[in-house]
Amino acid sequence: EGQLVESGGGLVHPGGSLKLSCTASGLPFGSYDMNWVRQAPGKGSEWVSGIDRRAETYYMSSVKGRFTITRDNTKNTVYLQMNKLQPEDTSMYHCAGRRSIGTLVAGTDQSWYHAWGQGTPVTVSA
Repeated sequence: EGQLVESGGGLVHPGGSLKLSCTASGLPFGSYDMNWVRQAPGKGSEWVSGIDRRAETYYMSSVKGRFTITRDNTKNTVYLQMNKLQPEDTSMYHCAGRRSIGTLVAGTDQSWYHAWGQGTPVTVSA
C-alpha cells in the first residue's frame, strides 16, 4: 500500500548531525501516523520516533532531546533531524507508516505497518 522513499543518510562523526527525509506516494499521507524504525546488524529492530496525524510526537528514551521528528503534509514528507549523533545510532533507518486509529501505536516489525521504506543507512564513526 503506497510507497515510502527515504534519503539523507550517510557517514558522520560523533557529535554530528544528519536530517533524514521520507517521501510518500500512493497513500493518504495525512491520515497516516509516521514512524522511524532502525535496524542494525546483530541487533533487534528499534522503534525510534513517531508523529501522529495531528503532529503529536513521540521518541524512544535514548534519542529524546537529540532527535526531532516533523512532517509536512503538503509535501507528503516526514523528517528526522538527528543531532549529537553517537556510534550507537549507527543503523539502517526505515520510514514506516500506519493508518491512524486516533493514537499512535508503535511497532518494530515491518508487518505492523501499512507502508515501509527500504531504508537509508546512517554510520556514526570517528
